[in-house]
Parts: sequence; C-alpha cells; structure tokens
Amino acid sequence: MSIEALTEEIRSRAGASPKLGYRLKFVLAEGGTILWDGTNVPPTIDNSDGDADTTIRVTTENLHKLMTGGLDPTLAYMTGKLKVEGSLGVAMKLVSMLGD
Repeated sequence: MSIEALTEEIRSRAGASPKLGYRLKFVLAEGGTILWDGTNVPPTIDNSDGDADTTIRVTTENLHKLMTGGLDPTLAYMTGKLKVEGSLGVAMKLVSMLGD
C-alpha cells in the first residue's frame, strides 16, 4: 500500500474517531511521514514532517496490517515491529482507534 493510500485511509478513519488531543507522527521505514494533528476538529492528516508529541516508527506493510486487524498493536510493539518515541499511551490509543 502506498503512503498516499495509507494517508487517505487514516484521514477517512480519523473523521469517525473522537478528538485525540495530541499530534502524532508515523515515520515509515520506506521513507515518508504521516502527521495526525489531533488537536484540531476535524483532525488534520497530511504528509508533512512537523513536530509531534509522539512518533511511531513502522513499515508501510505493518501500518497497513495494524489498520486492517492483521497485526495486534501490543504484539507489534513487543516484537519491535512498531517503535514509539514519546507517550506510549497516546500511540496505543491512536492505533486502537485506527483498527477495525
């Protein structure tokens, strides 16, 4: 799945989610970022590389699996498939909001 497709999928799911209240950035191993500004209503989702309260480092494939239920967020973190810089609680809250 491309970064553009992932960004659009996150954008569509973000509209149905409650306010996050934080800025979170996905840094993709293949290159590129997805920034979720959850301080706005509706949230702003784009591919800028701005400041974030929490950063999640993940591959494109594993982010897609997290969003489709093919990868458990806790297992991904424990096995190093998902790395978190900043608040782990915010990261897990967001990943659970994105899951099916």
